[in-house]
Amino acid sequence: MGVPIISPAKLNLFLAVTGRRADGFHDLVSVAAPLEFGDELEGEAGGRRGESGGTFSLACDEITLPLDGSNLVLKAAEAFAAATGWREPVRFKLTKRIPMGAGLGGGSSNAIAALRALNRLSGDKLDAAGLERLAAGLGSDCALFLRDAPVVMRGRGERVELLPPTAASRLRGRSVLLFKPSFGISTPWAYGRMVARGTDYLPAADAEARLAAWLDGKAPAEELLFNNMEPAAFEKYVALPVLLARLRREFGVAVAMSGSGSTSYALLRDPSTGSGQAGPSEVVTQMKHRIRELWGPEIFVREARLA
Repeated sequence: MGVPIISPAKLNLFLAVTGRRADGFHDLVSVAAPLEFGDELEGEAGGRRGESGGTFSLACDEITLPLDGSNLVLKAAEAFAAATGWREPVRFKLTKRIPMGAGLGGGSSNAIAALRALNRLSGDKLDAAGLERLAAGLGSDCALFLRDAPVVMRGRGERVELLPPTAASRLRGRSVLLFKPSFGISTPWAYGRMVARGTDYLPAADAEARLAAWLDGKAPAEELLFNNMEPAAFEKYVALPVLLARLRREFGVAVAMSGSGSTSYALLRDPSTGSGQAGPSEVVTQMKHRIRELWGPEIFVREARLA
């Protein structure tokens, strides 16, 4: 019998890239939150090994997704096997809803879902600390998906701590409108462009001070939003800043790009604050219409909530 695991998307609500490290990675300070929206990964143990002799296999409903060893699901599975010695054949089936190249952490989330599925199938071979170690080795933003709550990330993203409860309460349950253009943005390209521009980094002390001011105060989520990866992306992909400016002007919403893009989002009004404007559902409908009018009718647009 299969083990289904929800694999949520995430949003970077605050992302300050502070500089390039000697190992080629970048240091950052970020607040990220999982969404009540994402993929689903099912792991099923048993059966025969694949024709190539491999222990793990992957199927997916997204035909453009690589299903070989470059996929983070299979990389996570091999890392789990190496760490635990547990090598029962497992078939993974991934139902993909998070767009690729979107800045929503889909691949990293899938990797953590694979670790969780394998841990359950193996009878919990790893404790929480063991899962943390594997997650940190798989990718810079993998560890955050072990928390299931808003987090602060530091280092290259592997140092993760839960957001303080009072701060998390200002995020949890807020609705966002996600929208992704027809193109994706390569994360290596985005960081490479930051290096070439050389003007977009925010010093670590400034990033920490900016974050601390929000954490220690009572400001709403709207005042947290920041992403210094936007200038490099906006320089090449001008459709992004044009649409974000239009949404700010017409609807009065806070908007930003998530991660390295290309997905952006609008933080929808908090119903608890009240408003004399059109009702939330009408406003969202109008926003969706404007986004599709400018970017095309077939693009990805979805409303979701911060978990």
